[in-house]
Amino acid sequence: MPNKLKISQNPDISIIGGGMVGISLALLLSSYKLGWKIQIIDSRSLLAKSNNTLDNRFDRRTTALSQSSYEIYTALGLWEKLNVNASPINEVHISDKGFFGNAKLTAQDQNLPALGYILENQTISDTLLDKAIKIDDIEIIDTAKINKIKPVSGAVELCYSKISEPDEIRNINTKLLIIADGAESDTRNFLGIESTTKDYGQVAIVSNITLSKDHNNVAYERFTDSGPLAMLPLRKIEGYNRSALVWTVSSAQAQKLAALTEAEFLNELQLAFGFRLGKFTGASRRHSYPVRLTTSKEQVRSNIVIVGNAAHALHPVAGQGFNLALRDIAALADILAKSVTEEKVLGEYRVLENYIKHQKIDQNRTIFLSDFLPTVFGSTSLLIRLARNIGLVALDSIPLLRRNFAKMGMGLHTKAPKINIARTIDSTASDSE
Repeated sequence: MPNKLKISQNPDISIIGGGMVGISLALLLSSYKLGWKIQIIDSRSLLAKSNNTLDNRFDRRTTALSQSSYEIYTALGLWEKLNVNASPINEVHISDKGFFGNAKLTAQDQNLPALGYILENQTISDTLLDKAIKIDDIEIIDTAKINKIKPVSGAVELCYSKISEPDEIRNINTKLLIIADGAESDTRNFLGIESTTKDYGQVAIVSNITLSKDHNNVAYERFTDSGPLAMLPLRKIEGYNRSALVWTVSSAQAQKLAALTEAEFLNELQLAFGFRLGKFTGASRRHSYPVRLTTSKEQVRSNIVIVGNAAHALHPVAGQGFNLALRDIAALADILAKSVTEEKVLGEYRVLENYIKHQKIDQNRTIFLSDFLPTVFGSTSLLIRLARNIGLVALDSIPLLRRNFAKMGMGLHTKAPKINIARTIDSTASDSE
């Protein structure tokens, strides 16, 4: 890793946050081959070898990648490696427990090989990081704590220290600072950028479930009295049929479910979901997190951009948070690359403002959908329940409505810069690097 031995004090672009969004952005920016020196700064030990001793049947967090995300990773030359562990979604089944309405969305309807893909986060992260550490113009600063951020003329000054050497302060002067360190972003708070939070009073429980039946690559979204319940197809491991569970419940119910044994939890899950996937035979360690809609009041300033969950963290019901973030950063990378040909200064506010204008419709539409679905399907009003079931019947019966709804879910309702990205990829750069 020759590019990691000496850290530049004057990079072109510094990305705070080395998660899936931050590293994806670094790879997108690098793909344009404009000579930018790009940094990824993270508090975790990104470059250390993983010491993951979890049972590989179970304890893996997952992400649903939409068609637009598939296209972005294909353009970056990463999909061949990701696809080894991906489970395609051939059909999405939507239902409302106790009522007549249901709808099916199929890949065949869309003339696509899949509506999306389910991957374990560890697979995505490892693939992205393996690619990033081989690229000379990407530097990785891990185990780093940001101590101070100060906007200056035409740049942003960062002061940081390594966690192992807290008294040694190091300085960076970057032309463009990109914040990608999550919904509770310390960096955003450092800069005094406010955010708004809508607390749904719910908790998302996530776990990987083993099944007695094959899921046949069907994803289920079931709305129950307690909240939306998603079962997403995972690839079979060691002969086990598996699906990823995302179950949104009230805070009180989450506490009760957390206290249950594995067998008791599976019984409650079976009662809520039914037997479309046969009998649930096992569950991984359960993780939970509060469900909130968090949006940053600002996404751009001169020489500063906020992306990912730091810009907008969504309700998990539609699985759109990470996919929206990928569309955002693909657009950002494309607009920054175009600004070079227009001889604009990196970090210039008018260029960054253009990015927000480009993405605002997509962001507003996706945030609305992720907020609307749990609000409507969480209502116990009989009138609203009847109306939403009529809506599900209409969705299932009207091909145009079904196709448009599926396009929104796949991130194809807005123009993406995927063609421009693909043009810039060096044909010699592949997963075999």
